Amino acid sequence: MDIFEGQNLLEFSERFKTDENCKEYLSKIKWSSGYKCRKCNHTGSQERADYSRTCNRCSDTESTSVDTLFHRVRFGLRKAFFICFEMTTTTKSLSAKQTESRYGITEKTARLFMMKVREAMKSSENYPMDGEVHVDEFVVGGKETGKIGRSYDTAKKKTVCAVQLTQEGKVKRMYALKITDFSSKSLKTIFTKHIDPTAKVTTDLWKGYVPISKDYNIQQISSNKGLNFPALHTMIHQVKSWIRTTYSWVSEFNINRYYDEFCFRINRSQDKKTIFDKLIKRMMKHEKMAIDEFICR
Repeated sequence: MDIFEGQNLLEFSERFKTDENCKEYLSKIKWSSGYKCRKCNHTGSQERADYSRTCNRCSDTESTSVDTLFHRVRFGLRKAFFICFEMTTTTKSLSAKQTESRYGITEKTARLFMMKVREAMKSSENYPMDGEVHVDEFVVGGKETGKIGRSYDTAKKKTVCAVQLTQEGKVKRMYALKITDFSSKSLKTIFTKHIDPTAKVTTDLWKGYVPISKDYNIQQISSNKGLNFPALHTMIHQVKSWIRTTYSWVSEFNINRYYDEFCFRINRSQDKKTIFDKLIKRMMKHEKMAIDEFICR
């Protein structure tokens, strides 16, 4: 399969001129290992003009997008592809409001589809960070009177963040997770999901990390107002600024999906050539999702 590579919008537009071009691309991904009927498991089929497949035995016809995150995209696959392209290749992505004006779809439709894209960007959790890892917490939200430090009763969205560093001290990978409070139990979630027990972890002096050190190699040092964690605090500043300037506000229910989007781009910043193709393959592999799975409860 000739995958799309690069970040050039003109080249992308030339490659995907129509919905049919997009369907062809999806068909190559969907049946890359061969066709197998979803109803009777027969392997023989006929390819239709729209790149769907019809089983030679039971005549069931399967479209390229059915039962994937592109399932029942009503505004056209070409627009969906362009939204995916912008969400992967641009530094700040785009908001649902910007998507509405840019692609002529409703803000609600844009928001729901973009949530599906973010779902595909979620980490597999199969490749934990090792080597040098720095961990810290932060909050997202406006100023609150009388709330300083790690206030447990703050209305702000609490988050724990971890970065894996290169030998030069630059960020190699990053993950962020919403937490309910700053207790050891909450903080440990990012360790169990994203950090290998062999990693050399550095945190500030917060007491919540002490119990976790029983299972992980943790060194605690003074933060010195972030000066001892320059790469980590740069990333924290960037993700908070990104949310504030691009979206102004995100719900606590969906905030992890926004973190997934930000980290997906950061973790592939050295491999931007294939980032779009990797996202499309993830969306094809993921099962379809209902609208109510993205609605705040």
